Amino acid sequence: MCPLAKLIEPRWERRKDARPSELAAAALELFIEKGFSATRLDDVAKRAGVSKGTLYLYFDSKEALFKSVIQEGIVSRIAEGEAYMRAYEGTSADLMRDLINTWWDQIGGTKLGGITKLMMSESGNFPELAAFYHDEVITRAMGLFVYVIERGIKAGEFRAVSMDYVPRICAAPVVMLMLWRHSFDVCGAKDIDPKAYLQTHTDMLIHSLRAGTAENTLGTQASK
Repeated sequence: MCPLAKLIEPRWERRKDARPSELAAAALELFIEKGFSATRLDDVAKRAGVSKGTLYLYFDSKEALFKSVIQEGIVSRIAEGEAYMRAYEGTSADLMRDLINTWWDQIGGTKLGGITKLMMSESGNFPELAAFYHDEVITRAMGLFVYVIERGIKAGEFRAVSMDYVPRICAAPVVMLMLWRHSFDVCGAKDIDPKAYLQTHTDMLIHSLRAGTAENTLGTQASK
């Protein structure tokens, strides 16, 4: 085949191996734009530039496509974070900053951040998908915060806190920022600087966790 023929060969032949990723990317855009219930597989195929029959070669339902979006876009990054944390040699305070900033850079500040709003709005109508998201994303994401906090406690950097609630409190402002970005920001209310917001959050969080910095015990009184 001549070089020119390679350049003009059909997209579906040229990038066959990339099809599942392209379909997932198209689905993500539509899920964020329209929501899960309003997104049709016909729309996904059209956005990806393939036939509906081609889409069914890789995904047998919209639910399977949604799970692929979550696994490829979010779960894979959580797995990378878990491996990164196990090999990390710095302080737990710096690791907490890395966790929050990396989550925003790779998930919260991207189109993937819109999945949080989607799940909160549609989980009641799709409980099976909500359970999948809870197990694969929320539980494992909370595990990242648990790991950092317990690491800091063992090293004497952080004081003992309630592991039932403190990891959720650590994550809550990040979740709020993702929701804000895909709700009020869309309406033009761009009055939050994500980087400044996250820096403020991590500074307050780390100060409250540091051993010997406060007499009260964050989250432990409520658990007594």
